[in-house]
Amino acid sequence: MDNLIFGIRPVAEAIEAGRQIEKLYIRKGADGQLMQELKDLCMRHHLRYQEVPVEKLNRLTRLNHQGVVAQMAAIEYVQVIDILERVPDDETPLVVIFDGVTDVRNFGAIARSAECSGAHGLITPLKNSAPVNAEAIRSSAGALTTIPVARVGSIRNTIKQLKTEGFQIVAATEKSSKLLYDADFTKPTAIVMGAEDTGISKEVLKLCDEQLAIPLIGHIESLNVSAAAAVVLFEVVRQRIGE
Repeated sequence: MDNLIFGIRPVAEAIEAGRQIEKLYIRKGADGQLMQELKDLCMRHHLRYQEVPVEKLNRLTRLNHQGVVAQMAAIEYVQVIDILERVPDDETPLVVIFDGVTDVRNFGAIARSAECSGAHGLITPLKNSAPVNAEAIRSSAGALTTIPVARVGSIRNTIKQLKTEGFQIVAATEKSSKLLYDADFTKPTAIVMGAEDTGISKEVLKLCDEQLAIPLIGHIESLNVSAAAAVVLFEVVRQRIGE
């Protein structure tokens, strides 16, 4: 696994230094004063950790991990407000929201299309999301080192925040009767892409202003999520170039 730090003190020092951690694993049932201090440190920094069997840690590293292994983030994450503040005054904001995309190659491919289409940022949940690791970066052709990425605790709260900023929230879903080409993308837009198998969650769908389907002529009922994202993003480009 990429970018591993292990051992109680090295991981604690990384947290205190403000280094961004992608995943933190602690041995199930681990106790002792130093381990409790590490857990308390995680609470103070609002850092989630996952308790796992020792076999999981041993698979990650054969060295003395002391019951703690952290995978460091491959990129520097930003806040949603940072994405919004970086949008140039002469451009209409465009962001992509991930709701359950867990495959790193899909994540990277969507990031590549987003960067190529001029999107200003990506928003992904802390839980139930593909990690931004070396494979995701390779799949993005390096786009993930360029386009800002925000991780949020709640997609629903983030959507509500974007609405107050004047964004329309657009869900890409094959279940809609309204087609992609009937939408107006010339205003600030957040495009929501759902999980590979189940699509966008019902709770998130309820918050979306538009639900749009890509018209399909063949026999297969849906596109891969990364292909669908590219189609939607470049319809945005087509409309905005034609303004």
